[in-house]
Amino acid sequence: MSARCPGETHTESAIDVVVIVVADPDHVVAGDQPPECVIDGWKTCADGLHILILAMLMLLGLHITVAVVHRGVRHDASQDSPAMIDEKLEPIFDDVVRRNAGEVEFHQAVHEVLESLGPVITKHPEYADQKIIQRICEPERQIIFRVPWRGDDGEVHINRGMRVEFNSALGPYKGGLRFHPSVNLGIVKFLGFEQIFKNALTGMPIGGGKGGADFDPKGRSDDEIMKFCQSFMLELYRHLGEQTDVPAGDIGVGEREIGWLFGQYKRITNRYESGVLTGKGTAWGGALVRTEATGYGVVFFVEEMLATRGESLDGRTVIVSGSGNVALHAIEKAQARGATVTACSDSSGFVHDPAGLDLDVLKDVKLHRRARISAYLDEVPSATFAERGNIWDVECHVALPCATQNELIRRDAEALARNGCIAVAEGANMPCTPEAVQVFNSAGIAFGPGKAANAGGVATSALEMQQNASRDSWTFEHTEARLAEIMKNIHQTCFEYADRFDAPGNLVHGANIAGFERVATAMVALGLV
Repeated sequence: MSARCPGETHTESAIDVVVIVVADPDHVVAGDQPPECVIDGWKTCADGLHILILAMLMLLGLHITVAVVHRGVRHDASQDSPAMIDEKLEPIFDDVVRRNAGEVEFHQAVHEVLESLGPVITKHPEYADQKIIQRICEPERQIIFRVPWRGDDGEVHINRGMRVEFNSALGPYKGGLRFHPSVNLGIVKFLGFEQIFKNALTGMPIGGGKGGADFDPKGRSDDEIMKFCQSFMLELYRHLGEQTDVPAGDIGVGEREIGWLFGQYKRITNRYESGVLTGKGTAWGGALVRTEATGYGVVFFVEEMLATRGESLDGRTVIVSGSGNVALHAIEKAQARGATVTACSDSSGFVHDPAGLDLDVLKDVKLHRRARISAYLDEVPSATFAERGNIWDVECHVALPCATQNELIRRDAEALARNGCIAVAEGANMPCTPEAVQVFNSAGIAFGPGKAANAGGVATSALEMQQNASRDSWTFEHTEARLAEIMKNIHQTCFEYADRFDAPGNLVHGANIAGFERVATAMVALGLV
């Protein structure tokens, strides 16, 4: 359960408090899906009534975590503030918060990028003159629509669908669709904003976008999910096209859902445009390696990070949060590279086996039986399951957060540093809080930000678009080799840009600056549009 402040516009002295009430404290964000938001509207817990409520909850044995939001930026309470942004950019960020009230995740994503851009604006004053940053922070188009559908019991349901077409300076909008009850405009904008720079880093001609709906597929029949997908596409289709906007999957949207969405698109338009959606089945226009791409790409990126330090994955221990598609394929590739993966999780807890997890059993539990991670012990009784533990307390050399945003906070980062972790790479989007990243930097832990480390998925989606355009199909080996080359180039680009702007080894700055410069250059060339 969680309670989040609405993040409305405040006076300069106002401070919002985000209160997260955790019955299972160490797994609220260590699982395979975002935490469910069930309470809204607390703007402060400074009055006596709220303090009394929190005290009563703690007496009941619940764990209380408080995160503070100041001027729209979420960070851990009682810890250091997030890194500062250049004073020239502060008015831009203030305006983003004012214009996008309550969208805390979006504020956090914008702040993280702006932290890196001060030197860029100094070097390129034309970007400031043409208000490139302001234009990037404002989506080109935001589409919100009603999605009505009828359940198996005859009851009518109404959900909200949305698509944020953020930036098309480099190519058609590209980004996934997420079906989950936590989806709102702020989360979609955070994901779309990150997608702009992630897609730019791939070097592929694709812009950034994101979409989804607050539909919960959990507990729904196949027929109900198909009906929802068809109703969703009945509105979205008019905004899509191979040269306009090309969605893919995300949480709650896999190959099955992409099939139903594509089928409805084909029916409405009477056109077989294979390239209008990616993540398709290989029998009807999909690309090999697309399923594995994000997880594989994270591992390829880690290998590049370690190589700059004269290290490798061989013989290292690895822990992975989550047990969805990204996590499972990160485990698969890490094991293939000689690492021992000892722990992974879902929202119910985590399993740990010092001898190494059995990937075949994991895949059976999560992909075929669709069971909780504790079912792993049915086949591997030597492993342990921790329902109330914290996966980040497990000793490891490499940590891969692959679940959801803000899942790894400062105290988790400190635990990883104490236990000898040497590298962290984000398989999910923005899973590490700003304070956690500060800990990694201070401890000398190599850190790969999500917009670089998990770009393998969208890169392979672009490769799928290439194959669709040429009516071609590549082998698994060829596509994987292209993916590995792209991830190597992304790391090299981030590394070089960090060095060029006096932040050697800081891949966060390198990724932000490189991605921004590629988009900004195109925007200047295209004029004021």
